[in-house]
Amino acid sequence: MQYLPLGKSDLKVSQICLGTMTFGRQNSEADAFEQLDYALSQGINMLDAAEMYPIPTQAETQGLTETYIGNWMKQRQNRQQVILATKVVGPGAMVSYLRPDLHLDRRNIREAVEGSLQRLRTDYIDLYQLHWPDRQTNFFGQLNYSHEPEKDGTPPLETLQALSELVSEGKIRYIGLSNETPWGVMTFLQLAKEHDLPVVVSVQNPYSLLNRSLEVGLAEVLLREQVGLLAYSPLGFGVLSGKYLQGRRPAGSRLALFPEYKRYIGEQAEDATAAYVNLARSAGLDPAQMALAFVNSRPFLGTNIIGATRLDQLKQNIASQQITLGHDVLEEIEAIHRRYPNPSP
Repeated sequence: MQYLPLGKSDLKVSQICLGTMTFGRQNSEADAFEQLDYALSQGINMLDAAEMYPIPTQAETQGLTETYIGNWMKQRQNRQQVILATKVVGPGAMVSYLRPDLHLDRRNIREAVEGSLQRLRTDYIDLYQLHWPDRQTNFFGQLNYSHEPEKDGTPPLETLQALSELVSEGKIRYIGLSNETPWGVMTFLQLAKEHDLPVVVSVQNPYSLLNRSLEVGLAEVLLREQVGLLAYSPLGFGVLSGKYLQGRRPAGSRLALFPEYKRYIGEQAEDATAAYVNLARSAGLDPAQMALAFVNSRPFLGTNIIGATRLDQLKQNIASQQITLGHDVLEEIEAIHRRYPNPSP
C-alpha cells in the first residue's frame, strides 16, 4: 500500500480509503467488522464516515455506520492505527430529522461532533469535514449555477471559528470540505490565513471516469494550495464495473435496491461506460480496477474512497492499487473522455 501526505497536515494516509456508507443498511455489523479487518490487514489506515450514514439516510438507521466503526475499534483496541474521518451535515430536507434549523454554525457543529465522538467511542476525530456547503451552489450533480446570495447560511468565517474551537479542545485534529467549489475552497483558505484559523487540508468531491468536472477549476486549487482530494464514487455507484450495462440490475445491487440514485446512469453515461469497459477488457484489465487505477494515478489525489457490499468486491477494489496504467491505455481513456465528457457530473 502506498501512503500519501494529506494536504498540509502530518497525516500519511493510505492511497485507498475505506468508505463506510453502506454499514447499517446494506451491511450488518458483522459484515462491517469483516470489511474493516480485511482493509486494515491490507494496509488501509483511513476510514471515511458521516453522521448521516448509512445512505440512504433515515432517522431509523442514522448513526449506525459510526456506531459499527466505534464498536470495531473498541473491540480490536486499534484506535491508534486508524485515521478516522467523518462529516457534519449541511442544511437540507433529507436530513431535517437530525437537528432543528440545520446550518454549519457553532451549535450544529458542536452537537454533531459530540454525537459522532460518542458513537465512534473515541475522544478525537482525525479529519472533520463539512458534508456540503451552507449556501446555494452546485453540488450533488447540480448544473447551471444560480446566484442567490439571499439563501446564504452561516458565514464561512463563523463556521471556521466553530471548527477552530474544537481543534483547540483536541476533539478534532484537521478540517476538510466536501462537495465544494473552487470559490468555497479558496474562501476557507483565505479566511484561515487572515484570521489565523485551521487550514483546510482536504476536499471530498466526486471523481471518476464518468465525472472529471473538478479538473476544470478545482484541480488547480488543489495542486497550488496543497489540498488533498478525497475522491468519492470512483466507480460511479458501481456503474463503471459494467454490471449495470444494457439495463441489468443484479439482485441486491445498489441500483436494484435504490433505483432513485440515477446520477451515474443515462444514455451518455451508458455509452461512456460501455466504451471504458470495452477498453479495459481489450487491455486485459478488470473494468472496475482500471477505473480505480485511473483515479489512483491523479497528481491531486489525497486518497481514493472505495466502498463495497461484499468482501470479494472489496478485495478486488483494493487490488487496483497494484495496477499501473500504461501510456496507450491512458491515451484511450482520454479519447473516450473527449467523446463523452463528464456525462455524470
